[in-house]
This record gives sequence, C-alpha cells and structure tokens, in this order.
Amino acid sequence: MEFPAYLATMPMHAITEIHGEPGLLARFRLEIRAFDDAAQARLTEALDLAAELHRDDRRVREPYLNHLLRVAIRMMHHYQVRDVDVIVAGLLHDAVEDHPAELASLDPRPLSLGASDTAQRPGAVGGDATAAALATLAERFGPRVARLVGAVTNPAYDPGRDRHVQYREHVAASLDREPWARVIKVSDFTDNGVGVIHTVGPKVARSAAKYRPLVPVFRDLIARPDTPLSAPVKRHIFAQLDLAEERFSAILDQPN
Repeated sequence: MEFPAYLATMPMHAITEIHGEPGLLARFRLEIRAFDDAAQARLTEALDLAAELHRDDRRVREPYLNHLLRVAIRMMHHYQVRDVDVIVAGLLHDAVEDHPAELASLDPRPLSLGASDTAQRPGAVGGDATAAALATLAERFGPRVARLVGAVTNPAYDPGRDRHVQYREHVAASLDREPWARVIKVSDFTDNGVGVIHTVGPKVARSAAKYRPLVPVFRDLIARPDTPLSAPVKRHIFAQLDLAEERFSAILDQPN
C-alpha cells in the first residue's frame, strides 16, 4: 500500500481514519528509524507480541492494536522519548491487564531464538496469572519493562467501592513512584481522553466520566521535576489536557 510522504506529520487519528492499521504500522516504522538496529529489533518484537496478544480485541470501531500504536508513536514523536524500555512498555501496557494467562503461557525466549508462539511455560497458568505474565515480560524484555507495565496495570477492584474512584486512586499512587510510567500513562490517557470524540455510542459519556477527574492528577504528575520530559513537551501535554477537559465538558456539562 502506498502512503503519502506527509504520513510522518499527519495527526494519528487522521491516519487511523484514512489509512487504518496499515497506516499506523507504516508511521511506527518511520518513527523507529531514529533508533539503532538492535533497538529497532526489540521494538519490532514488542509490536509483534502486542499484535498477537490483542489479535481479536476491538476498540469500538477499530482493532485494539491501533490504540497501542498511537500510544507508542505519540511518545516517540510528540514526547521525544528515546528510551526503548519505555516504548516497549507502551506497546505492551495493556497486555498483562487484558491477557495475563495467554502472556504467562508464552515461552519467554524471543521468537528469533526458536521459541514457538504456543510454547508453554510449565506452571505459568496455574497460579497468579498477573504475576506470571509480568515474569514473562521480565524474562523476555527485562525487569524494567515488567515494572513499568506493572505500574500501569489496573489491580483487582473492590466490588463494594466505586470503580472510577479506585481507578483514580490507583493511577495517582502507582505513578507517584514511577516517573517513566507517567509518560506511558499520559500518552494512554491522551489517546482515550482527547480521542474521546472518536468514540461512538454510550461509551462516549462513560469514558468522559471516567477520565475527567484524572485531568488534575496528570497536571500534577507531569509538572513534577522528576517527570523525565523537556519543558516544551510538558507544555504540549498541558495543552492536550486542556483539550481533553474541553471535550469532557462538552459531553458532560450540557444543560438539561
């Protein structure tokens, strides 16, 4: 498929609407040219694993992989992240939460070393699937990637308490300890929050209600001196948070 020369500067949701998953994959490959061969191979391996785990997942009108690609591309292009561990964790940030048993069952050796996608880790699926899934990530991509993914993975919630409140508490607590996880999560939030206008049906209001209380949380986290982003990138993120709040207001604050 032929893509326009300006693909490298197109807004990601425009790529999604016009070119779909193939366009986002092409944009991802353009972005990773900034990395050396070893880093490109590692990023491609993470992408392949994310594509396999989420192969049957959908986000309303699109393959789930589109979301993961946008999160990673946003970090590379808009946030100027060159830390490969962080981008790998961005590609896999929902893997443990959404597919713990499947991830835990995979042989942790890279496919290039001869492991099969369906190879089983003995005992991996019998106990705590989340812990086993994180162990697989640690063995395959290193303990730092597993720690970052763990920081953005939602815990089991208390059914007797409001899920949105627990989600907000978890985000604030887990990201307080992991500055680089803030970068992954704010890219995820931007895709969900600013991108709420690309959602349809009842999910629009549900998403706005879920994410709106997180705007001040992210303002505080991104503004902290230990958040490893440049001042211009932080200003860009603050502008995106402003835009998300405008969109949440338009959805939730309509007069009766």
